[in-house]
Amino acid sequence: MATAADERVPNRWVMVVAAILMQLCLGAVYGWSVYVRPLMEAFGWTRSQVTLAFTLSIAFLGVGTIIGGLLMDRRGPRLVATVAGVVYGLGYTLTGTADSLGELYLWYGVVGGLGMGMGYIVPVATLVKWFPDLRGLITGLAVAGYGAGALVMSPYAAASLETRGIAPTFFTLGLVYLVVVVAAAQFFRNPPEGWAPPGWQPSARQQAARASRDFTVQEALRTWQFWVLFVILFLNVSAGIMIISQASPMGQELVGMTETQAAAVVVGTISIFNALGRMFWAALSDYIGRRAVFLTMFALQAALFALLPSLETPWLFVAATALIALCYGGGFGTMPSWSADYFGPRYAGSIYGIMLLAWGLGAIPSPLMIARVREVTGTYTTALYVIAVTMLVALLLPLVARPPAAARRAAAGTAAASGD
Repeated sequence: MATAADERVPNRWVMVVAAILMQLCLGAVYGWSVYVRPLMEAFGWTRSQVTLAFTLSIAFLGVGTIIGGLLMDRRGPRLVATVAGVVYGLGYTLTGTADSLGELYLWYGVVGGLGMGMGYIVPVATLVKWFPDLRGLITGLAVAGYGAGALVMSPYAAASLETRGIAPTFFTLGLVYLVVVVAAAQFFRNPPEGWAPPGWQPSARQQAARASRDFTVQEALRTWQFWVLFVILFLNVSAGIMIISQASPMGQELVGMTETQAAAVVVGTISIFNALGRMFWAALSDYIGRRAVFLTMFALQAALFALLPSLETPWLFVAATALIALCYGGGFGTMPSWSADYFGPRYAGSIYGIMLLAWGLGAIPSPLMIARVREVTGTYTTALYVIAVTMLVALLLPLVARPPAAARRAAAGTAAASGD
């Protein structure tokens, strides 16, 4: 039955546009490399000291997603996104005043990372509620902007750093990010309770793949399905981050690319396919299912990582790394809808916010592993084979994943058949 609330439902596609604009600003973090050399030259800091600011921002992004998700369930998406925009924008702006490593880590790493995480979770968790009919496509669009953020922002940042310097660049970007994110935040709101697009009914396949009710955070964390999805996301992130962290030197060593070629072609291509993968795999998951998408991505990555050491031309290397980046982005595009399928959309902010800790954790072991193995063995080959085998083993996880309600029904059916 229609209600007064139904009559005031906004155009849900406007929120999609707002989400993309918001994520373009937040995803600028992937362009951190353009700041590394200017900061080293201006303050005499080492590369590892400057890079730690980026590491901290990703770590605190995970904390921010939890905070933002929990607040969303209590105060709604608009307030959380607004606060995120202010915190994120101030973090960038105050980074321009930093003249010590402590200040750099605080403003860019801690404050900027928290704002980024709080903002990231809002469109993801909100749009799954507005698009039960297109969960995969919409969550892919919601995070595609994040993957493309560096492509949009890095050229301006690089030019501004060269002509205007560090402080003016951070001041300008901080102000732009604050204004754009806060403006986009005003378009977010939750749908009325029980809302669905007029005339839409889930298909039999969708019903079979989705939980029969909304799980609370505590209930979701007590299921084995939550931790299976957590590990799946962790492994997909680990594989992709390993390539992202070493793409340039790997291209130089394996196929003889120059430093300029590796920086311009490989890194740029990875950024593009990272963004495309978030839309492509997520949209495909609406038709073939989330489990089938991750099975395909893991199998593809296993083959690509096994083939990388034997590739002999730069273009084959670029193609292989682009496909890995496509799968890396696909994990972020598909997992929000898979989580909402299994645990319901009502508490999606809190549940997926906690699941995104897999992002921060996944960004730690594989870059360290491949760098260390390269130092010890003098080649990337061993590390690439280790990841290939890991991806093969990871194929087991999507195979066993089932929605909690379906798992309970299957268990009950088995018990009844055995006479228990």
